[in-house]
Amino acid sequence: MMPWGHLAFGYLLVSALMRVVPRWEMDRTTVLLVLLGTQLPDLIDKPLAWTFHLLPSGRTLAHSLFAMVAVCALVGYYYRRRSRLDLGVAFAVSYGSHLIGDGYSFLLSGEYAYLSSLGWPLLPPPPFGDEGTFLTHIPDFAFTPGLLTQITLLAILYVVWIEDGAPGRELFSR
Repeated sequence: MMPWGHLAFGYLLVSALMRVVPRWEMDRTTVLLVLLGTQLPDLIDKPLAWTFHLLPSGRTLAHSLFAMVAVCALVGYYYRRRSRLDLGVAFAVSYGSHLIGDGYSFLLSGEYAYLSSLGWPLLPPPPFGDEGTFLTHIPDFAFTPGLLTQITLLAILYVVWIEDGAPGRELFSR
């Protein structure tokens, strides 16, 4: 999934959750945590693998369930101490949505070896082969049904964000 696809998927999940839990609402901090949670696995793994060659794949360390649980527990603890459990949950849902977004197609197609990142380092890294650098992935950009689905999700995100009162818009207007 591309960054905007992760953002759209995570935001829509968190927005739906905020609508069903009484007294939880989307605010600027929630939006920032959704943005961070949906992007964090790639912000950690891609540079460490593709630029610095410290990880065996762009989907290992931060794409692991072990890392997700540890990071979400820390964030959840921080916000629980501040009586904002909703923010910890929003972050955890956002982070989890990233892992779901990366893995659902492999799960549905039965290519389970590519889900090994969820158990890394106890499982081997996914068999992507030499992933190259960031520049290597630019030619892979193509208008596929998956990309069009992500663009559609982004359009839906915009409508839902407006419906949510456009929380955090002041961050983008500066």
